[in-house]
Amino acid sequence: MVLTKQNSIKKIEMGTIVTPAGFYAAGMHTGVKRKRNDLGLIYCDVPASAAALYTLNAIQAAPLHVTKESIAEEGKLQAVIVNSGNANACTGAQGEADAYTMRRATARELSVPEHTVAVSSTGIIGLDMPMDKIIPNIEHLTLSSDANDAAAFSESILTTDTGPKATCYQAEIDGETITMGGSAKGSGMIEPNMGTMLAYLTTDAAIEPDMLHHALKEATDKTFNCITIDGDTSTNDMVLTMASGKAENETLTPDHKDWPIFVELLEATCEDLAKMIARDGEGATKLIEVAVTGAKDNDEAVKVAKTVVGSPLVKTAVYGSDPNWGRIIAAIGRSGATVDPTAIETSIGSVKLLVNGQPVAFSEEAVSEYMLNDNVLISIDLNVGDGSGKAWGCDLTYDYVRINASYRT
Repeated sequence: MVLTKQNSIKKIEMGTIVTPAGFYAAGMHTGVKRKRNDLGLIYCDVPASAAALYTLNAIQAAPLHVTKESIAEEGKLQAVIVNSGNANACTGAQGEADAYTMRRATARELSVPEHTVAVSSTGIIGLDMPMDKIIPNIEHLTLSSDANDAAAFSESILTTDTGPKATCYQAEIDGETITMGGSAKGSGMIEPNMGTMLAYLTTDAAIEPDMLHHALKEATDKTFNCITIDGDTSTNDMVLTMASGKAENETLTPDHKDWPIFVELLEATCEDLAKMIARDGEGATKLIEVAVTGAKDNDEAVKVAKTVVGSPLVKTAVYGSDPNWGRIIAAIGRSGATVDPTAIETSIGSVKLLVNGQPVAFSEEAVSEYMLNDNVLISIDLNVGDGSGKAWGCDLTYDYVRINASYRT
C-alpha cells in the first residue's frame, strides 16, 4: 500500500475493479477478435448509484444512447456489458437494435431490470455487430470477485492497447474504509475531452447519483480530459462510475466533512488510468507530462498544457530526445492563453531552458540524456497569474503510423 501525497488515501497495489464491496467481473474470448478476450461484464449485487460522461463527438455510437437511457431511468445500474473488436457505431437502426439486444440478454441472464444494464462497445466503426458470437456467450460469462476475473475483464475491453490498465485506492470516510477500483482502455484516437477510451470505476461509497455525477465531472476535467495522443475524438468514449453504498458511510455530499477525501480518491483513480492511457499511446515509448503554473487561471493553464503535449513537433522531439525548446514556446504562443513573451520560463526535467523569455545556457547533452527516460516532464511558468494545470500525452513514433495504416487489415 502506497500513501498519496496528502496521506488521506492509499494505493492498493493488488486491488482491482472488484475490490470494492458488492462488485463482480468476468471476461472471455468469443471470436469477435482473433485472440484476446472481447466480451466483459461488471456486476453489482445491489442497484448502484451510477454516473457517466460521454464523448463530445456529434456522432455517437448506439451503446451510448442505450446507456444514457438506462442511467436516466433512475440513476441506478447493476451491470455493464462491454465488447471490443466492434464499435457498433454508424450502424443505423440495426446497430441500435443490437445494443438493446445486448442489454436485454444481459438483464435476462442476471435477472435484473433492463434499465439497470449499461452497454459499451469499442473497435472498428461501421461494421454490423457479430451478434451470433456475442449473445450466446453472455450466459457463459462467469462472474466472481477474484482478481483473475477482474484481469479477464480488463483484457476484454482492449483494442490496440499493449496491455490492461487498472488501479485501486482506499480512504477512510466516516470511520469506514472506502475502496475505489478502475479499469480502462485507450491507445489511439485520443484527444482532450476523451477519445477512444473507456473507463469503468467502482466504489463501495454511499453517494447519490447526482452527487456522483458532480464529482465525476470534476475529476474527469482534471484527468481524462487532459490527455491527448493524436488529436482525434472517437464515437464511443465513456467513463462510467458505479457506487454500491456497501461501505455504509454517511451519504456523501459536498457538505460532508470528508467530501474532499472522496474527491481525492476519485481523482487519484482517474489520474492513474489517464496516465496509463497516455503512456500506452499507439507506438509510444514515453509518457510526457506538461505542468503549467503562473497562468491567468486554471483553465488557461490546462489549455497551454494540452496544446504543448498535443503538438506533433513537441511529441517527435521527445521521441528523438531532442531538447528543442523552440517547439515548446511556439505551442505556448498558439494556445490562445494569455501570455507575456518576456515572462515565460520553461524547463525539461530539472533543467531550465528559458527564463524571462530569454534562452539560458544549458547542457544539451544532459537534457537529451534525461529525455531518454520513460517519463519526460516539461514545466512551464507563464508568470502572469496564479493558475495551474497539467496534461499528459506520449511521443510520436514511426510505429504510430504503422499501427494505424493497418488497423483494419
